Amino acid sequence: MKPKNIISTSVFDLFKVGPGPSSSHTIGPMKAALRFKEDLERICDHLPSDKSLTISVHLHGSLSATGKGHGTDRAVLGGLLGWHPESCDPKALSALLETPGQNYSIIAGGKEIEIKSDFIIFKKGKYQSPHPNTLVLFLLNEEKEVLFESEYYSIGGGFIQKKGEVESPDELVEIPFPYSTMEELKTHLSTGISLADLMIANESAISGRSRKEVLSGIDNILAVMHKAVKRGLKSKGLLPGRIQLTRKARVLYEQARQQAQSSDGFLLFLNSYSLAASEENAAGNIVVTAPTSGASGVIPGLTFLMKNHFHYNVDQMRNGMLAAAAVGFLVKHNASISGAEMGCMGEVGTASAMGAAMLAYSAGKSIQVVEAAAEIGIEHHLGMTCDPIGGYVQIPCIERNAMGAAKAYNAFLLASSGASVFQKISFDSVIKVMKATGRDMSKKYKETSEGGLALSMTEC
Repeated sequence: MKPKNIISTSVFDLFKVGPGPSSSHTIGPMKAALRFKEDLERICDHLPSDKSLTISVHLHGSLSATGKGHGTDRAVLGGLLGWHPESCDPKALSALLETPGQNYSIIAGGKEIEIKSDFIIFKKGKYQSPHPNTLVLFLLNEEKEVLFESEYYSIGGGFIQKKGEVESPDELVEIPFPYSTMEELKTHLSTGISLADLMIANESAISGRSRKEVLSGIDNILAVMHKAVKRGLKSKGLLPGRIQLTRKARVLYEQARQQAQSSDGFLLFLNSYSLAASEENAAGNIVVTAPTSGASGVIPGLTFLMKNHFHYNVDQMRNGMLAAAAVGFLVKHNASISGAEMGCMGEVGTASAMGAAMLAYSAGKSIQVVEAAAEIGIEHHLGMTCDPIGGYVQIPCIERNAMGAAKAYNAFLLASSGASVFQKISFDSVIKVMKATGRDMSKKYKETSEGGLALSMTEC
């Protein structure tokens, strides 16, 4: 039996492939709608065949406040149509609901169910819920009576939880190296096993993948990340939405090439890579949650740098990703990676800590340095707001990814200075502070676009 509260999240649930711009507002709601459609297949068999059936969806909290700009309505519709985040066509997803008044329909349990163009209702009032990202899906008859309903919480990074279900269904999974804190993780490592081998062994137990399959899966995640960087470096023009923000990764990359030998060249390259992936996310294209879509430029920017500038080999790249996953798990398990709960310290802050740990471990540093790098990464994002202008994952989100990557590199340098043994704040301690900070932060600074920079362009 798995000990209580032990981390049992798969690496491939933390690093998920899907469309931007927001894992909690796009990927999570799409997965919730998919689950709802699967439930309809079961219950519709028992409904009268002569009744007209429709679907209505209520979005609450942060999903209501910024769901329109984040494309939540399209994501929910895509899920109801049976589309999966990892395989859907982002162009087709963006085209949903473009035509005013256009209705859709699905077949469930042999019955046709209509999805009208106004099936999404953005509920602005207070709603009692354990999470600020809440959506409730209803099946209605022609008299608008509720025949079936389900409530879901999009808890960050594309993870969802259904009302009444426990978060982890893996209670019978035996984890070979169980841990729930950094201290427990380090205790296992003190026996001589490497962090990479520990993570692979746990992943094999959780997902059933062989070592070879785990490593191949990491290679694929890196490939998807780097494709996003390459697409972003080639793309130009305006990003979608009312802000009319111009892409600048391509311009920055050209500047980096021209100034490659200057003291600024290194940062220019890193900035361009992180902006490229983040702009792809803002455009609604395919990215990897790392740990969220809103922070999907940090790890890709750093790994692209590691591969093409540091010329790290495949094992170094894989090991770095596993170290990043370990840090991401600890934050998700003991605080949150949701911008609606933690502000942007939960998204870019976590990504920066993951990136710092990745850089340290890939460079062959000790677990003490890895921990110190991650702690510094979180420490200097504490209290960061999530205040997207117009509800779009663009300003300040795109540049914030580049800043998060730069902070990750600096955290790695600071932790590698030889003084990591004198580090006064542990990673476990800073996670407790992070959780308390998120709890104390005003909700208007947590992905609602009701405060901060979001108010600087109110016409959007």
